[in-house]
Amino acid sequence: MDDATAALPPELVSEILLRLRPDEPEHLFRASLVCKAWLRAICDPVFLRRYRAFHGSPPLLGLLHRLRVIDGDPAPRLARTTAAPLSPDPAFDRALDCRHGRALLHASDDDWHFVVWDPVMGEQHRLPDAGIPWLIYTAAVFCAVGGCDHLDCHGGPFRVVFVATDDDDELVKGSVYSSETGAWSTPAILDDGYESWQQRFQAARSRGEYYRAPYVHPKRCALVGDEIYFTLRNGNTIIEYNWGKNRLSMFDPPSSDLYHIALTAMENGSLGFAGIEGSSLYVWSRKVTPEGAAEWVLCRVIELEKMIPVADHSDEACVVGSAEGLGVIFVSTGVGLFMVELKSRRVKKVEEPGMG
Repeated sequence: MDDATAALPPELVSEILLRLRPDEPEHLFRASLVCKAWLRAICDPVFLRRYRAFHGSPPLLGLLHRLRVIDGDPAPRLARTTAAPLSPDPAFDRALDCRHGRALLHASDDDWHFVVWDPVMGEQHRLPDAGIPWLIYTAAVFCAVGGCDHLDCHGGPFRVVFVATDDDDELVKGSVYSSETGAWSTPAILDDGYESWQQRFQAARSRGEYYRAPYVHPKRCALVGDEIYFTLRNGNTIIEYNWGKNRLSMFDPPSSDLYHIALTAMENGSLGFAGIEGSSLYVWSRKVTPEGAAEWVLCRVIELEKMIPVADHSDEACVVGSAEGLGVIFVSTGVGLFMVELKSRRVKKVEEPGMG
């Protein structure tokens, strides 16, 4: 360190370090090696709290993903998007969710079970299966601390929501697990207005749909307030699970024609719906009035043709997921997996082809 740097007052050093971008966490690590004074400044709990508050949402450190079951369900893996050192990858079959510093994994040895994994701290919690004989399912993990800003949730209580199409009676059911009680709730059942599977089958046939069962889309859920949102395969029908009240309900999406879609939490705290039509990425936001009336509003249209390359003319871009709280949508083509930042419209390639 030169004399000019050593002469900087501590408060100015803190202001400089505060502006190091969190995209690559090793920047702070390297700065801590400059001298003991910088190391003390970076390790100061007051500075760390200011750093988290200044930059807001934590950076995206990696992607947990796998190919679709229809493509053979190959071994999933963690694709790191930064040089940040993370704990060793746990053994698992399916990556289900990642939120508030935790990842939710589904694994099987003698039987199926969930693993809640903190990739930074290395902690793993094994959960029993939810007790619903699932045909197809989705799940979510989130912090259970009221009023938390979710900038540093490591080690605190959490919840896991599991929603599935029951393999026995073909009803959509949901249950929530509490790390504080170590138990799953009594399953909630979606009232879809049909008294039997025969009525449901006839209604599906009348709509020209092949599947009579309400198949839960095995896609990542969206968390907005006390509600978890996910979709059904036919028509992108959106299911709302109020986990606090253990209640399931449903409503229409902004578009029922798009196959590859993603739900996400928008920056304004609303539910977002993203999909690609033609060469454009469309993003809707669900506005709810104080009186409870709701409508979908088209808030972004991003032309992808010159931003994301495709392998050939038959190759189509498709939405495969989102990074909640970061305003990021993931788009896959035959060329690879791309991260699209909605606000800046910046595109970054994060994975090679065949890993969507």
